Amino acid sequence: MFECVVNIAEGRDLARLDDLAHVAGPALRDRHHDPDHHRSVFTLIDEPAALLESAIALATRAYRLIDLRHHAGVHPRNGVVDVVPFVALDPARAHEACALRDTLGRWLADAWLVPVYFYGPLPDGTTRTLPEVRRGLREALAPDRGPARASASRGSSAVGCRPILVAWNLWLADTPIETARAIATALRRPGLRTLGFAIGRDAQVSCNVVDVGAVRLSEVYDQVDHLAPRGVDHAELVGLAPRAVLDREDPARWAQLALSEDATIEARLAASPSLGATLQGPHPA
Repeated sequence: MFECVVNIAEGRDLARLDDLAHVAGPALRDRHHDPDHHRSVFTLIDEPAALLESAIALATRAYRLIDLRHHAGVHPRNGVVDVVPFVALDPARAHEACALRDTLGRWLADAWLVPVYFYGPLPDGTTRTLPEVRRGLREALAPDRGPARASASRGSSAVGCRPILVAWNLWLADTPIETARAIATALRRPGLRTLGFAIGRDAQVSCNVVDVGAVRLSEVYDQVDHLAPRGVDHAELVGLAPRAVLDREDPARWAQLALSEDATIEARLAASPSLGATLQGPHPA
């Protein structure tokens, strides 16, 4: 089985999100949306052929429904289909996840004339991270596939292959953005990527745990709770987490950390294979 986490630049129009979820089909295991970020995360899990079919259907509908020229949200974005990582749930099949990345990237570039930037292991033996792609876009990085310039309506797409990560947010009530950014900087280390966002009078420390074996969510929570003047208001899981993340935490803290058995990859795979548009929740990459 492989996971594909499709980040779409739409988080407000629920009818549109239901439409997108419907076309994703039975590979859809979770959908998170956020109106402030104006972004949704569609988690697809299936075998390679079905997974590609689902990702292509979702991207096709997104390009037909969404015009980036009319988009504004807290989260930075470069495209309608903004970020699409592939993940091998069996690490021994990581090379197949990269092959799926390459196939989808070629299709996006050829079918929709979208500049595509690959991340993860590259053919020349180097590895590029998603933050490096984002920095490169500000510095005129040449795309790996597709036209040199993005259209204003569709933008570009970053398509990658990577290990499992956990996308997780900590909300800080009535907190200045400068404080959230300072906390995000203090947290940042190998295995943990962080950003600070302003959302009205509140702020958010957005975390990508890229090494789930080295970073405990409870330790991050406690550090932020100590650094934030008003402490942590609440935590939020974006998408799904592997069961191993829960096993490393005290079950008495699962609710505080926004963890649950139902929101694990393993639980969703064990559930009905056709989850469709019924999965949704609050709002990652």
